[in-house]
Amino acid sequence: MEKIPMTPGGLAQLEDELRTLKIVERPAVIRAIAEAREHGDLSENAEYHAARERQSFIEGRVSELEDIISRAQVIDITTMSGDQVRFGATVTLADEDSDDEVVYTIVGAHEADIKSGRMSVHSPLARALIGKHLGDTVEVTAPGGSKSYEIVDVRFG
Repeated sequence: MEKIPMTPGGLAQLEDELRTLKIVERPAVIRAIAEAREHGDLSENAEYHAARERQSFIEGRVSELEDIISRAQVIDITTMSGDQVRFGATVTLADEDSDDEVVYTIVGAHEADIKSGRMSVHSPLARALIGKHLGDTVEVTAPGGSKSYEIVDVRFG
């Protein structure tokens, strides 16, 4: 069974979502199904079918979250240091063409959110960065063409 790397914060978010689904969403959809059943003929009851679809989604997501959480490998980045890029590093990159700087934290796939600066460890840029050091240059093939970045800062924690 393949372990899934993630930060303590990423695991906490998944656990919160699972708890909400089990404690809030699941009972609410069961009530909605019971209420829709009271309206009679289920074959033409849109509320009933919508509630059953919602229940199916909730149960699928619960199963998915339980699987992810059971395979989570939590990596405590507060104990890390150095100038080598690894999982959990916050990396400042300078675009070699425009000198624009971007900052990304390398996190697990289930906690990635590029708009918030959290990049999946499986993304092409993260894979190119892993193992590199402060001052190194990386070249990444992106949909818009090839891009070169210089690593100008590496932080942990």
